[in-house]
Amino acid sequence: MSPLLSLSRWIDRLNEFVGRWVAWLVLAAVLISTGNAIVRKAFNNSSNAFLEIQWYLFAAVFLLAAGYTLLRQEHVKIDVILGRFSKRVQIGVEIFGILFFLLPFVVVVFIMVMPLVINAYISGEVSSNAGGLIRWPVYAMLPLGLALLGIQGISEFIKRVAFLKGLIPDPTVKAGTKTAEEELAEFLLQKEVAAREQAALKGSDK
Repeated sequence: MSPLLSLSRWIDRLNEFVGRWVAWLVLAAVLISTGNAIVRKAFNNSSNAFLEIQWYLFAAVFLLAAGYTLLRQEHVKIDVILGRFSKRVQIGVEIFGILFFLLPFVVVVFIMVMPLVINAYISGEVSSNAGGLIRWPVYAMLPLGLALLGIQGISEFIKRVAFLKGLIPDPTVKAGTKTAEEELAEFLLQKEVAAREQAALKGSDK
């Protein structure tokens, strides 16, 4: 199991690295959008390339960060029923989901989309809009994002099996974050402390 856990840690580091750098593309998209708006308003001039590069950057953020999002346990989960069961049952259901839903989805879509990417690259497909960009780079984001998501799925599978064997802590706990109950308790404690301080100040004024 130790080599598999080492592989899992390597995958986690890779998606952590990708996720942190991809986040900068959001800033790039904002700056390009702002610049395009200024040029259009101030000089009555614009280009479809500026618009399309924003779509490309959004696609890159959404797709390339899919594995990072899974690593951070930020994908939407509906635990109305599953939350009633023990942690081991929940982990078992997640293992089933990874094996029979996530990984097959990644493989099938990857196989389906690769011919589209290859054809766009070979043909040099360009946007039909005047001044548009070449298409294959944005097409390539999909299989690349799926690959990152798929290997992160493998990492999550390894961690959950290791948890069931008692080798690692619960991998579904978000590191460095607080639950809603903990945040509420902290908020109420802060209010109580603030109220006591105000009462003490009023008492000293008298």
